[in-house]
This record gives sequence, structure tokens and C-alpha cells, in this order.
Amino acid sequence: MHTHTMDVRPSPRRALLLALTLLMTACKTPSATGGGSSPGHSSGSSSAQGRDEDVPQGDPFPTKPSVEARKDAQADQALAQAVQQAETAPRKQAAEAFLAVRKAYPQTTAGQEALYRAGVLFYDSQDYVNARKAFNELLFENPLHPQAPEAKRRLGRAALEVGAYRDAYQTLYSLAERAEGAERTQLLEDAAKAAEKAGLFGQALQISVDLAGKAQTPEAQQAAVARVQQLVEGRAGFVDVARVAEELSPSNPAWPVLTFKLARIYYHLREWTRLEETLNRFLAEAPNHPFAGQARELLARATRRVEVQPRTVGLLLPMSGKYKAVGEAVLRGVKLALSGSDIELVVKDTQGDVNVTGQAMEQLAFDEGAIAVLGPITSDESRRAALVAEELQVPLLTLTRQEDITGIGPYVFRNMLTNSAQARAIADFAMKQKGFKSFAMLYPNLPYGVELANGFWDQVVENGGQVRGAESYDHDQTTFTDEARKLVGRYYLEDRLDYVQGVREVQQQTSGQDAFRRRKAMEKMKGSVEPIIDFEAIFIPDEWRRVSLVAPALAVEDIVTNACDARDVERIRKTTGKKDLKTVMLLGTNAWSSAKGASGMPELVERGGKFVTCSVYVDGFFVDSQRQATQRFVKAYRQANDNADPGLLEAYGYDSARMVRQLLESKQAPRSRNDFREALANVKDFDGATGKTAFDEKREARKPLFLLSVSNKGVTEVPPDQTAALGGS
Repeated sequence: MHTHTMDVRPSPRRALLLALTLLMTACKTPSATGGGSSPGHSSGSSSAQGRDEDVPQGDPFPTKPSVEARKDAQADQALAQAVQQAETAPRKQAAEAFLAVRKAYPQTTAGQEALYRAGVLFYDSQDYVNARKAFNELLFENPLHPQAPEAKRRLGRAALEVGAYRDAYQTLYSLAERAEGAERTQLLEDAAKAAEKAGLFGQALQISVDLAGKAQTPEAQQAAVARVQQLVEGRAGFVDVARVAEELSPSNPAWPVLTFKLARIYYHLREWTRLEETLNRFLAEAPNHPFAGQARELLARATRRVEVQPRTVGLLLPMSGKYKAVGEAVLRGVKLALSGSDIELVVKDTQGDVNVTGQAMEQLAFDEGAIAVLGPITSDESRRAALVAEELQVPLLTLTRQEDITGIGPYVFRNMLTNSAQARAIADFAMKQKGFKSFAMLYPNLPYGVELANGFWDQVVENGGQVRGAESYDHDQTTFTDEARKLVGRYYLEDRLDYVQGVREVQQQTSGQDAFRRRKAMEKMKGSVEPIIDFEAIFIPDEWRRVSLVAPALAVEDIVTNACDARDVERIRKTTGKKDLKTVMLLGTNAWSSAKGASGMPELVERGGKFVTCSVYVDGFFVDSQRQATQRFVKAYRQANDNADPGLLEAYGYDSARMVRQLLESKQAPRSRNDFREALANVKDFDGATGKTAFDEKREARKPLFLLSVSNKGVTEVPPDQTAALGGS
């Protein structure tokens, strides 16, 4: 086995697959109607994309006056006096004087002129709010006013200053369509700025592209292209980029920026044919552009997508960060499985980051040509890797517990102990082997505990049984008296008829006695209330430390859990004097597994003592198993790792890699990724450290799990021949 590890750089911004439909159906948007037109209706912002009613349309002003202004001598005289006063008064004071004329003579030409002059003074004094108010009122009344063009210019820029960006864009763009030369350029630049701030990135992009094409100086061209590049990097939507690029001539300086962005979109959407066409055109038209090197690299990567190295296998693991120990454990198992083979193992450090994981998966597919990939482990990383694997059609054998991960697609497989498999296996053991029909549950109020409790309950019902009681507790709880009392009906005594009857009898018997005797009699009666144990087993999906605290609390409430056979039952009957004694078995998950303590016994047994004996829990691996394949693995692992014991992660890593090795070393070894996928799907009865494995129709590994029995001598495996027919992983 040849192994090398490569660094993973941060992932580039990814395209949402939802944009595929929009991108493929994008077409030129009709121009707005009215006095002017906008450069397309589609907005790059998430709030406006596809909603034309949110985008300003055409000229915002009416086409004819709403007020017929008339000449008036008195009004003209008042205006003249205001003009004379404005020559010496401060701007705002002069503006108020003009507004007074406007108020006194509202429907006169002098009144409109006064309103315009007031707006100019407000604007020049940077009172943009009042300037907008004055210009808006004037233009609504008389859009044909002699100073209307200047009023519109000032109105648009005032709107830009106060943050009314959509109004500013609409006004400035409508003016630019009628302007020429430097004035038009300035208006378009202001309109583009307003559109961008308003979130109308599509409009801002179209204007910036037009400015780049008509720039008169290198500096202006460079500034316009820079604005285009800024907009296409995370602002303008995919549809906007495609729409603007569709009709853009290669002679436009912004064409390379838009075209390369479009190619990157096709890359993330896995539109390989369009990607190659776009990149080839880019390189033909702009071979010396700064992006040309990246374009050639992207084109080469795309063409390598179908090139496979049949002896190269990828491995995605967190080799740094908080999950480093987990990654190292799996890697030890994988390396042991591939030892002595000529398979090249390429390890990628996911760093516990989903973005890094996605890019690492792409690197394994494009750059390394891996025929298949193992890992990752954590839920989020595995989901990202599975999505990319399915897009690129690379077989992925993931090691996550995440339920339904294989539902992402036919190239995704899973080999790992899951919560659903544990719930199914322990329920099947209790019902099909032990014959139990009634159960109770105590579980931590955590996603792990809730998920396992629900899975167990479903399996019990499916097998025709009943759950008679279910109590949850806080994850950091250390006492469980109340939960135990609730399970056996001793917590809410007032709801029990036998208790109510007992209270009445005590009251009758102690009538006339003092309070102390009455209280003592009541306490004695209360303590004699028998527990209602209408279940044969209790399922506790929690880690072993908590179980060692729960079990004694159950014993306090007369729930007998440590009677493994008839002799134990008889002994307890004699001790307690209870002839109708009923025993209960505790059932658990692989979280019950514990390291060996100072005595050489598992810590679960050391701490739980007699209260956890006779219990049974399920696991995906057992280091002391008598299964031959498991023994061979444990022996090889100890020899390679200074006599250290392997755990579940090492075992599943080992089995997963051994399956891959078996396929690649077979007489008809797969040469393509699709052939490998088919071969993996057809794996049957692979005899591994974690059991005989086969993949079902959902590409989930199925195998009989390890049922482990707890006694005062330690933990032993329930013989495999007794569990082979039970539900496994």
C-alpha cells in the first residue's frame, strides 16, 4: 500500500443546484414600457429574483401636467421679492421664503418656479430630504417644467444620498437614456451605484457592462470592468450572468470576466458539455487574459473527470481538529486492511469542515482519479461528500451513523453501526429469542436517546409487543428516584385505587389516635404499596456511566434486574419473602461498552455491580468475540499496534477497506467507477471483523450485530448461532 496525504485548500463559493432550472431557462427579458426602459428585469438579489413587481419600471413621472399653472402678476411680484431676498439670506432661510410664495400661489407659474428654486437651495445645502420633497412635488404637477431635466437630476442624486436607492436608480437611468456624452456616462455610473445598493444586481451588471464597452479612456474601462467583476462574484445571480453574457460581444472588455464566471457556474452545476464549450471559446477569444491560466486548468480538470486510476482509493477523514482522534482510529484500521497491497491510498484531511470536505472529494475525483472513496465519519461531512460523489458519480463508502445517507443516490454506500440497526437488533433479541412482549424505557432527553427510544418502540410494535412505560431524564442527571417510581406507579399514588383504599383504612384504624401514630401508620401503609411491574424488560439507551447510576435506582423500587436464571429468582424470593417475584432484564446499546478498569473488569461492571448483571446490550464490534474473522483482525491489530486493543472505529475502517481491496484484487477487478459501484452493490457474505456483511437494495451494510451479556464475571457474547436470525445493521 502506498499512502500520501495532500493539503486541502478552502473551497470556492459553490453554486446552488436549485439554480440549474433557472439557468437553463434564462432568456432575454423584455424592456420596461413607459417613458424609458430598464436594463432587464431580473434581479440578482434573493429577495427580488423573479419578482418583476419589485423592480422599478420606466419613467416615474407622468407624461402631462396634473396642474395647469397660470400667470399671475401678484405671484410674479412675490417671486421677485423672494429672489431678491435670497441673494443675501442663508440658503435654508431663502428656501423657506420661496416655499412661502409657493404656498400663497400654488397654481401659478411663479409658484412652480418658487418650488423649483426652493428644491435647489435645499439640495445645495445638503438637505436632501426636503430637496426630494420639493422636486417630487414639482415634477408630479408639471413634468414639462422648463427646469424639469435639472430637477430630475438633482432628485435622483438626492434619493441616492438619503438611501432611496430604487427611486434613485429609476430616475437616474431614465435620465441617462436621454443624455449624451460625459453627462450620460455620469448618470449611468450613478444609476449603477443606486441599483447595486438597492439589490438590483442584474440591472447594475448590465449598466456596468455597457459602460465598459463605451469607455473612452483606459482608466474608465478598467473601473467598469472592476465593477463587473465585483458584481459577478457573489452578487449578481446566475440567471443575470447568463442573460448578460448571452448577447455580449467578445469585443467588450467585460466579456472575459462574464464568460469565465459563466464557465465556473457550469462547473458547479456539472454541465460538462456547456462548460467545455464555454472554456474553449474563452481561450480562443482571450488566450492572454489573466484568467486564461485558470481556464486551462478548469478545462483540464473537467476532461479528467472520466479518467480513473483503478488502483487508487481515496479516504476522507478528520486528521486535524476536534475529531482528530476519530480519524486516526479509522485510519489505523484502513492501513492494516491495505497492508501488503499495491493499492494507492490518498488521504484527505476534512478538518471537520463541510466545505473542505466537498473540495477534497472533488480533488479525489478530478486530480487523483480515485476509483472509489472511503469516509467521512461525521454527519455533515458525510452528507456533503455524498452529494458531491453522486454529482461526479464516484462510489462512496461512508462511515457515518447518519440515517438515510444512502438515499442521496446510487453511488452512496454506508458501512457503520447506526441507531436504527441497534434498536432493531436489541428489540429482535428480546422478543424473538427471549419471548418478551412488554417493555418500559428510560432514556436521556438528547437526540441520541430520543432517536433510539423511538426506533426501539417502533420495532416492538412491529413485532407485536407493547411499551407500557417511557420516562425521559436530563442528560446530566445523576439521581433517578422519581423516574423509577413513575415506571412502577409509586410516584402518582393518588391515581391508584389500592392506595386510596389504604388511606381510608388507615384513617378508620387510627381514628381517635394522636397525630404521631396516624402519621406513622400512613407512612407504613404508603411504603407497603406494591410496585406495578407490567413489563419484562427496560430499554436504557445511554452511556455506561449513567446506566451504572440508573440500575441501583430501579432496585430501590423493587425492580429485580439481577436474576439470570431460576436459581437466582428462588434465592431472591427466599430473601424477600415475596413468592410472586417478577424479574426484569435491562437492555442497552453500544454506549454501554466501557474500557477495562483497575480490576480488569469492564468499568460498567465495576461501577454498576450486581445491579447491571443479567443485562444484555448490542454493539457493532466486540474485541473478545469468538468469531474467527474478528479474532484474526484483533490478533493482526495487536501485532501492528504494540498489543493495543482495537475499537469499533478501527474495525469498521478495516472491514470497509478490506471489502474494497477484495474487489480490486479479484480476477474481474472493476476498471471504471460504475463497474466498481456494481461490484460493491453485489457484495454478499463478506466475513469481516464486524460480522458477515452484505449490502441491501438501499446500499446499507447488513450484518448480525454483537449481543453482549453482562455478568459478575464481565461481558461475554451471546453465541452468534443464537442471534444470526435477528435483525442486524
